[in-house]
Amino acid sequence: MPRAPLPEPRRDTIAAVRAALTQHADPERAAGQQRYMKSTLPYLGLTSGTLRTALRPVWADPAYRIATRGEWEATVRALWDEATHREHWYAALALYGLRQYRSWRDPDMVPLLEDLIRSGAWWDVVDDIATHFVRELLLDRPEVIAPITRAWSRDELLWIRRAAIISQVGARERTDRALLSDVIEPNVGHPDFFSRKAIGWALRDYARVDPQWVLAFVEAHPDLSGLSRREALKHL
Repeated sequence: MPRAPLPEPRRDTIAAVRAALTQHADPERAAGQQRYMKSTLPYLGLTSGTLRTALRPVWADPAYRIATRGEWEATVRALWDEATHREHWYAALALYGLRQYRSWRDPDMVPLLEDLIRSGAWWDVVDDIATHFVRELLLDRPEVIAPITRAWSRDELLWIRRAAIISQVGARERTDRALLSDVIEPNVGHPDFFSRKAIGWALRDYARVDPQWVLAFVEAHPDLSGLSRREALKHL
């Protein structure tokens, strides 16, 4: 069944977010950040710590508290879709992840997260989404989300595949080993750096919990790239 159209976003919240970030702009830093990230979107020049500090009063202000799930999702989307600077993307993810909206982060948010991954299509935002928000959903509702990540692991877009591969990073003892294997195996021969790096990262992270399983997986997959293998075995 198609979802109902979203309501209008909270324009006052969006304006407050943008104003708070602009107050801390550093044009010199911004130029360097844009070059480093190879970003088509310019930066304002905030460090991650400054960004959190700038946004904290906005999130704490009752005037900007979002009352409905639809308004919240619409506001996240608008902050992202209408971004003029990359920090607006980071603010959208910060809004999505706020504790007070935790109950709204359920499997119905998968289309939103997938849209953000497809449009963001770079490691800074994709990795944040995958290792925090996709993982959160996967641990909450594995019976719903695991089939989605399995499908993502075979997607045409590299960044959707990367999100699937790293979606259990940080899950530790709650990692589904069968799922981890299933999302890695379709990507073992992929030549792209970000895919090979993701495989190594996912295996290295799980090696903290079960090094013998990771060693056996690497041994059973001689076609793993050198990069994936080195990353997987880095601390073993």
